[in-house]
Amino acid sequence: MKKDIQKNQNNLIENIKEIIFSARKSVAINVNNELITAYWNIGRTIIENEKVNNIDNSSSRQIILELSKQLTEEIGKGFSRSNLFNMRKFYL
Repeated sequence: MKKDIQKNQNNLIENIKEIIFSARKSVAINVNNELITAYWNIGRTIIENEKVNNIDNSSSRQIILELSKQLTEEIGKGFSRSNLFNMRKFYL
């Protein structure tokens, strides 16, 4: 009888672990999708701002540098000058 209980316990543990691992994988996929969408939209916003305000390349570089400084200060890592340029390119 104890063997049956132990086997049932092991099966229960394995089933619960599978649920947890599946949920974690789903969360990771959803986070990645949301970040990709956010980065594309950041690039779109930068490009649209450049078009609406007739911003040249030199001014664009300065704006992106300032954006990088402010976003990094207010939000944290991930908004370096090069990352913002990559987001801009990603939209194009």
